[in-house]
Amino acid sequence: MIENRSTLACNAAAKASGVTPGLSLAAARAIAPALRTVSRNRRAEQETLEGIAAWLGRFTPRVSLEAPQQLAAEMAGSLRLFGGLRQLERRLCSGLEALGFTVQLAFAPTARAALWRAAGGAAELDDLPVEVTGADPGILRLLRNLGVSTLGELLQLPRNGAARRFGQGLIDDLDRALGRIPDPRSAFVPPSRFSARLELPAQVAEAAGVLFAARRLLVQLEGALIARQSGIRGFVLSLAHCGAPTTRLAVPFSRASRDATHFAALLREHLSRLELAAPVESIRLEAAGFEPLHASTTGLFHDARDTGEGWTRLVERLSARLGEKAIQGLAIRAEHRPELASRAVALECLPGSGANSPPVDPAPEQRPLWLLETPRRLAEDEFVLLAGPERIESGWWDGGEVRRDYFIARTGDSSLVWIFRECERGWFLHGIFA
Repeated sequence: MIENRSTLACNAAAKASGVTPGLSLAAARAIAPALRTVSRNRRAEQETLEGIAAWLGRFTPRVSLEAPQQLAAEMAGSLRLFGGLRQLERRLCSGLEALGFTVQLAFAPTARAALWRAAGGAAELDDLPVEVTGADPGILRLLRNLGVSTLGELLQLPRNGAARRFGQGLIDDLDRALGRIPDPRSAFVPPSRFSARLELPAQVAEAAGVLFAARRLLVQLEGALIARQSGIRGFVLSLAHCGAPTTRLAVPFSRASRDATHFAALLREHLSRLELAAPVESIRLEAAGFEPLHASTTGLFHDARDTGEGWTRLVERLSARLGEKAIQGLAIRAEHRPELASRAVALECLPGSGANSPPVDPAPEQRPLWLLETPRRLAEDEFVLLAGPERIESGWWDGGEVRRDYFIARTGDSSLVWIFRECERGWFLHGIFA
């Protein structure tokens, strides 16, 4: 069970958890005249809870919200996967603190008991104050007047008399905490699209500061995708400015992914090319078009799938840094003439660019990838033939007829080149081998 205290004022958090505040607002102002109060934003509280619940999807699919500041998650089935209770607790604490939340974790056999333990500082159930039950203030005052201050003392009272005096609802909550009666809860289901907003603590004038804040939302997005066993092919980061239109930054991927580290690396490249029109006050991360993406098992040795993954991520980073049109692939065409045998295409259109396929060789023949746009005439004493010929006669049907004999040759500077001899025109340099 996780309790989120970071988004609420101290007074509001105490009231929400059923604990009577130690000071009234007037008394607090008398002690601290410079005290600044902020109106409660229940919508922001709900969005924060949903963001944490989405992140928890990486650990368990069974998470329920306990508005305004608590969540319950069933972790029994995840203990072995994450190395036991203590190891899981450390991962939960470090992950939520990295997201910017102050948390109180508590574990118990039932959700109600875990919620109460977290609200009471993770003490044992019998030692928790009765205020953690969230009962009506009148009932809490009556309990205090009767000298009942803890759940252990409340449980020692006769059930029938306690039910008549304090209401059956409180007794039922006690039974749910003890596991005597069921406590059905609605599981949180991450939406089919992701949208989360983050108010920055101060205006940010540099892209690096935007990236630091965006990491929180990217990690939440990753958790939502893991919970839905899905991936995305891109997201949009909106930057809200003071006195300037909102900046929308689209970050596309070559194929579906859900890796927050990869998301951050691509976002860094896009932000490095962005000039902020004005300081940023808040950011919003949006992603749609979820598609099924199941986890893959890495091979014992580096195989073709691993190579394809690294290739795809390299291309995505280059595209983000240099621009989408600066990085293209070559696709084979059914054409014998070398200058027409390939065409530039987007990399995701290449055969073999699927989820588990490495990049393919664009041509099976022993030909260079670098062709001169216009073949350059050569003198016979500028090269030495090494292999050939390969005869190409084609294009008579479209007016671009060629009749050439191609050879592999070496030039005077030891470059390995691809040349051809054309009837009655002589020798020409057409390509250069790497």
